[in-house]
Amino acid sequence: MLKLIHLTDLHFTPPGIGHLGCQPRRRLEAAVESINTEHGDAAWVVITGDLAALGQSAAYEELKACLAELRVPYRLCLGNGDHRARFRAVFRDVEVDDTGFVQSVVETPAGRLLLLDTLVQGVHWGELCERRLAWLSRQLEQGGAAPVFLFMHHPPFPIGIKLIDSLSLKNADRLAALLDGRNIRHMFLGHAHRPVAGSWRGIPFTILRSTVSQFALRLDSDQPLRCYESPFYAVVLIDEAEVIVHFHDYGYDGAVFQYDTVPNVVVDDETRAADFQQSMVSAASRPACAARAAAAIPRSCRRGRR
Repeated sequence: MLKLIHLTDLHFTPPGIGHLGCQPRRRLEAAVESINTEHGDAAWVVITGDLAALGQSAAYEELKACLAELRVPYRLCLGNGDHRARFRAVFRDVEVDDTGFVQSVVETPAGRLLLLDTLVQGVHWGELCERRLAWLSRQLEQGGAAPVFLFMHHPPFPIGIKLIDSLSLKNADRLAALLDGRNIRHMFLGHAHRPVAGSWRGIPFTILRSTVSQFALRLDSDQPLRCYESPFYAVVLIDEAEVIVHFHDYGYDGAVFQYDTVPNVVVDDETRAADFQQSMVSAASRPACAARAAAAIPRSCRRGRR
């Protein structure tokens, strides 16, 4: 089974500068430590754009230094927060297509990873121009019936958050036409700063939270609202039959404790179920158990609890 790690929307800044109340490098350093410790057997880490917040060269230098600590090979896509020329000047070994866009193919035992460049310099929405679409078309033809996994920054569909929907991929119909009838197993996306999963024209997709701040889930709001929901990365497991995506809250600092399987008490005699539940209440009231249960709640959730 192939294991991949997916991150997105790092929004790196020059040294000493934060981004909307967060320190992007600290957030990514924590993710890198988690990946190295828990998922060092992954084949690839793929980061789907907005590598920098405002495309500054110093931000890319910071990012390169941080990623140097990663023990898993990585690949990068670009998003609307990026500057293609400055990025390429720092990440000189990055693969590009024949016209200079940051697009590439990764061959794996489970299929082909196609990394697309949806950046339109100077605007927040994305696009795949004729040259980028032509490259994609060639890759799909060359791959034949091989499974394909697409990675790109901008979703080609609305998700129900007005601001994000106004800044999605502009020529989604052209992309859909190229993908129609192909063996596209999954799409991995960014940009929305939200955990979203579903399917688009029959293709399964996942979108992740950023490693910095998130857009709040306010589907009825005309105003874009941000929040500090926990960042996470995705652990992706792929084989011939399935694609499994785990969302890992790598910033969680609470307890991880032994779980004793609940015995089968769903029987005709309901008194047995009541007796079992009462025994659990008694056990949970013991000081050690109560402290352990409280420790299992993230600090961000404990604040303001009633």
